[in-house]
Amino acid sequence: MPSEHTKPSMDLEGQIIRFCTRIAHNHQISGASLCWGTSSPLREAKSPLEVLLIIKGFRPRLMTYIKFLNDKPVIFYAGDKWVFEKDVENGFLGEALSVHLLFPYKPLIGKGYLEREEVKLKKRVILEALENLVLDFPELSHQIHIKPEYFMYEAILSRARLFPPLFYVMSNIWRGEKREKVVQQMMRGYIVAIKELVAKRVLENVDGGFFKISKTCIESFKSRGTVFKSLLKSAQRTLLMALLGAFPKILRALSESAVFLSSFRFFENEGLKFKAERGLEDPKKYLFVPTADGLTSLASRVGVNDLAKKLLNVSGEVTVKVENLGGVLNDVYLVRVTINGEERRIVVKSFRDWSGVKWFPLTLWTFGTRTFAVLGRSRLERECSINQLLYSKGFAVPRILGINHVERLVFMECLEGETLDKIVKQTFDSAAKGGVVQERLKIFQKVGETIARVHSFNVALGDTKPENILIGRNGEVYLMDFEQASRNGDKAWDIAELLYYIGHYAPPLAGTQIMESIARAFIKGYLEAGGDIEAVRAAGKPKYTKVFSVFVLPHIILAISNICRKAVAEA
Repeated sequence: MPSEHTKPSMDLEGQIIRFCTRIAHNHQISGASLCWGTSSPLREAKSPLEVLLIIKGFRPRLMTYIKFLNDKPVIFYAGDKWVFEKDVENGFLGEALSVHLLFPYKPLIGKGYLEREEVKLKKRVILEALENLVLDFPELSHQIHIKPEYFMYEAILSRARLFPPLFYVMSNIWRGEKREKVVQQMMRGYIVAIKELVAKRVLENVDGGFFKISKTCIESFKSRGTVFKSLLKSAQRTLLMALLGAFPKILRALSESAVFLSSFRFFENEGLKFKAERGLEDPKKYLFVPTADGLTSLASRVGVNDLAKKLLNVSGEVTVKVENLGGVLNDVYLVRVTINGEERRIVVKSFRDWSGVKWFPLTLWTFGTRTFAVLGRSRLERECSINQLLYSKGFAVPRILGINHVERLVFMECLEGETLDKIVKQTFDSAAKGGVVQERLKIFQKVGETIARVHSFNVALGDTKPENILIGRNGEVYLMDFEQASRNGDKAWDIAELLYYIGHYAPPLAGTQIMESIARAFIKGYLEAGGDIEAVRAAGKPKYTKVFSVFVLPHIILAISNICRKAVAEA
């Protein structure tokens, strides 16, 4: 929005307008503005003023002029109105012209026109930012709470990384005591654009001044075409800003002027770029996800010890003990503190990227049946998103207490109970000794009911190994480990993985009777709770049985498969 910094003299403004009229000749001027604010350039003799000039029917379509006015260098970026509006609408010129409206400016001609185009531009910028959020966080995007400032800082940072001279520009704009006022001016266009997007149900209002992406909008952004389009936009913007940006032209035109060259030394000093980048706000400071302890910023960098003390309500010099619980593909830690003889505990899960050595065998094992999320960031966002979704629907899940998204750490409630794999072993052992297993079969039925309820929300858990299901002391079924979970996922995989993994524990010399009883109990609970009969039947197909044949006895696999495929008769 227009800058209210120190005003240039009316004489200089008048000369700028007169020169704009000369450039336009007999054509109508739709808008003209001083770019990047006016305080820093006017005070510093070495810094040229920059003017954006939009002319209806301008020929040539795009031109740069350099003029000395009152011994002050002024650069005029003149563009045709049609070309400019296309640049606003879809980045036709890689934002070489329209980018000026993302930063402070002072209208000289056509104030209303410039402000309308600014809102159009910022609406597109917001939509692009939302697309990128959905592509980066396809599951967590449902939960992310957004502060409006996110869009402004994301737009600045993303464009400055593509065109480094903008770091120099921003370092000038941010200087001084009026930074807060500059931010307010830049945010006005975003606020108007956000209101329009809320009216179109692209964004939703959330308590506390936050916004969320609508479910419909998320689904539309998830198409593969959107990924390609997003990459294409970045490539186009990088190329055209480099080709059409004024800085190289200025350098050539003013190569004999040491005064001018001194103002562009940032091209020779990459360190300035990084210094300027560090001076900008991290956009992720304005993205939040819900936890049991309230909203947590995605930019949070709180370490294990500090956050553990906060979550466990510990003050002073208390020893925090961290115990490695292992984990094949992730690091899982138990964090403990003891106060007045009372032990308090939380679990910390670290989401590492799976190296080729670890995940390639997994890919071979499930080839043609199941694909896995590999990147630590992707698995973390699935864990947080699905956990929060299930928690909001009343499921028993370990509450997420805190997140350090930068270091990919999730802090969770430590649950008490017995994992289902232990109950499976006890069931087989009891049956081998002639014991009664009827009470334990009720547990498997309840597990079936729970998974059916999860599926009713169109969520697939993705990793239903028995050790990821905990049975509480009161018989409650706790679900854990959602890093492979997803909306619209493979429900048949959930059923197949659970049943065939249970079959893995069947004694080699035992018959199939107990395994069949467990499978029937699970399927009974699943179907009675409204589970998908087609998913049950699909779990018995070779597509799934072949995956587990490497560690489940053939007669056990055959027994489970038959029960699944005949599920209609069993129900």
